[in-house]
This record gives sequence, C-alpha cells and structure tokens, in this order.
Amino acid sequence: MEGMSEREYSAHSGLSRGAIQKARKASRLVVYSDGSINAAASDVRRADMTDPDQQRRSTGGGDSSFSGPADSSSYLKARTALTVYQAQDKQLGIQKKKGTLVDRARAEALVFRLARQERDTWVTWPSRVAALMAAEVALGVEKQTGTPVIIEAAILQRVLEAHVRQHLEALADLRVSLG
Repeated sequence: MEGMSEREYSAHSGLSRGAIQKARKASRLVVYSDGSINAAASDVRRADMTDPDQQRRSTGGGDSSFSGPADSSSYLKARTALTVYQAQDKQLGIQKKKGTLVDRARAEALVFRLARQERDTWVTWPSRVAALMAAEVALGVEKQTGTPVIIEAAILQRVLEAHVRQHLEALADLRVSLG
C-alpha cells in the first residue's frame, strides 16, 4: 500500500471517517491506484476545495491548524457580518409588509402637507368668523349697556388676522424630527 487508509488519514487530518469518505466521493482527496490516500496531495486539494469555515467546523473549530488562503478570523467576521445584515434586511422587509415601518421621505412629506393645510385653515379663519364675532360682541355690549353699538367687521378681521399670523409664526419655529 503506497499511501494511508481511510482510518489513518482520518487520524492524520483530524476528520471523522465519514468526512473522509464524503471527501473521497467529492474528489477532494488524491487517491493512489491501489485505493490508498496520498496524504500530502490530499491535504492541499482539500484546503483548496473546502470552505475554510466548513473545514474549521469539521475539525472541531478551536485550533487554527488548517491551511487556507485567507485568515480564518477575517473570513468568519465577514461571514457573520453578512448573516447579521441579511437578518436585519429580512426584519425590515417584514416590518414594511406589516405596515409598522414607513418610508421616511413619505412621512416627512405627509407631515409637511398636514402642517400646510392646518396653516391655510388658520389663515382663512378670521375672514370667515369676523362678521359673526362682530355681531355677537355688538349684541353682548347692547344687552349690557342698553345702547346700540356697531362694531366694524373689517376692523375685527384685521385684529384677528394679526393675532393669528403672530401665533402661526410662533408655530413655524417648531421642527419635526423623525430621526
């Protein structure tokens, strides 16, 4: 026999005999014509063809005795980062589908539109209520004093508009932060 048996190569590589048999079927081992395993050539081929993470798990993980083209810790860190990113991406997709996550630009546009509608409503309010307020105030003064009083709706409207504008300017300083 030129090379090692499966049991000998299993002891040499630190892999189980089942793993050796799988590697043989997957052509990751170099086999002599008599069926024995060429250990040196098989080690090189196995290192080239096997994922370093898979190889590390199959040998028990702790030691860094495997040979590979890249540093195992950086590979594992990159793989972990990718897995975390994919999990977060799936979680965001689920939240979007449930409706618990909304697009920031869309939410800001909605808040802006609602604020503009509210402002427009307040700006037009004095012209809608000035005449009614003037009549109510005149009636109230007339009941108390007994003399007829005329309150100009246009003057009351200008006073209301000034106070509403002042109030809206104070509200304009408020900023919505969705971040």
